[in-house]
This record gives sequence, structure tokens and C-alpha cells, in this order.
Amino acid sequence: MDFFIKTDCLDLRQTLESGQCFRWKRGDDGVYRGISGNRSLSVRQEEDGITLLDITEEDKDYWLGYFDFSTDYNAVIEQFSADEILKRASEENRGVRILRQEPFETLISFIISQNNNIPRIIGIIDRLCESFGEKTGDFYGFPDANRLAALSPEDLAPLRAGFRNRYIIDAARKVADGSVNLSAIYDMDYESGKALLKTITGVGDKVADCVLLFAYHKTEAFPSDVWIKRIVAEYYSDGLPECMGEYKGIAQQYLFEYFRNRKELPV
Repeated sequence: MDFFIKTDCLDLRQTLESGQCFRWKRGDDGVYRGISGNRSLSVRQEEDGITLLDITEEDKDYWLGYFDFSTDYNAVIEQFSADEILKRASEENRGVRILRQEPFETLISFIISQNNNIPRIIGIIDRLCESFGEKTGDFYGFPDANRLAALSPEDLAPLRAGFRNRYIIDAARKVADGSVNLSAIYDMDYESGKALLKTITGVGDKVADCVLLFAYHKTEAFPSDVWIKRIVAEYYSDGLPECMGEYKGIAQQYLFEYFRNRKELPV
């Protein structure tokens, strides 16, 4: 069945092409096709919402969670209106959402993202899934930790991920042997979850914050790349505005999209 969701706070292009996920492709028909958690989906933007195409009732609940329909984004935008810059950023980009992604896939994806650009990240992840994942319809699912833990960094050479191969294998082995329990992070506070993720070789503050935000929806996480650091230095040198509250990660996405489109700061 097709399932329509009415909302003015989800723009598929802004969300799926924002750099928080890497497994979605837009077809010539305007439909986005992708996969998460070994479930594939075709989804179409409508004028007043989105339509999930040809899904089961069970899958509907999964994708409602994935697209974060449990968060009231209109209320978040209203909260941000106390700061003029953030007010403009959120109102102009109200289609941006924080996805709730599968933790291991998110962890490996952002390890791959280090010192990389989006087309190369997508290419590496596609090769990883095609080489070691299971076929699911027209897609290859993301390989699990046990599958990757059995490999060596040398086995990943065809991915062309370079120095990141060693980080991928270290992450997979620590998840597989339980020394990094990804499920436990759901119940951890932000700082404890971040400390655990940083025990993985190659995971620093930015990667950990991306995983905590885009997989665990710990919205106090505030990933800082070059763009965000410049925005903060230019407009919030005295500290982030109080109205961000517990939603700093959502604010970060609005600000990034706003200044990226306006190009008011140098790349």
C-alpha cells in the first residue's frame, strides 16, 4: 500500500541530501529510493507531505520512526525563534529533519566520512555493501559487525577507503566482541555515550557527535565541521543561544543548510 503523511516539516531533498545519510538516490521521476536496516523504500515528495510507496503496515511504523515523526518540529522552530539568526535559518529550512538511523551503519558511515567528500563517501559505502552485504531487492544491505570483524584491513583495499580501513575493522571488532555495546548507548547520557564511542580507533569528537545525533537522536550533540566552526565563531562567539536548549543538533542542521545555500561564509 501507499501511505501519505501530511507535514510541512519534511523536505526529502534537504534531509536525504544533507550529509547525515548516504544510501538514498533520487530518480528521474523525483522518487527517492534507499535502504536502512535492510529495509528498502521508495518515497515521493508531495506539496503538503510525503508518500511512502508500496509498503506494509509493519514497515510503515519503521519508516515513521526513521523520519522522526515523534518530534514536533514546528514546536522546535518556535523555540528557536528567540534568536534572530536561528529563527531565519529554521523557518527557511523547516524541511530539514534528523533521521533515526541504524547505529552500526551510522558509525561506519561517519568513520568513512572523515576528511572525505560526499560523492566519495557514497562510493565507498556502496562498494562496502556490494562486497559484504546481503542483497535486499534492488539494494545491498549494510554488512553487520560480525561480518566485518572477520576481515582484515587488507580485505577492504578494493573499497579505496585508505587509512579508514583500519578504523572500520577496529570498530567492527569492538562491536562484535561487546566491548562497545551500541544498544546500551540508547540508555546512556550524552557524555557517557560519547566516551564509549571514542574508545574506537579513529573516532573523535565529530564522528562521535554525528553517531549520537543521527543514530541515537541525542539532540544535545552538536557536530562541528569547518562550516559550523566558522558560523559559531562569526555569530555565536559568546556562546550558543539558550533557546537551542536540548535541540542543539537540530539547530546545527538548520544553520548549516541556511549558510550553505546563502554562501555568506567562505567554504
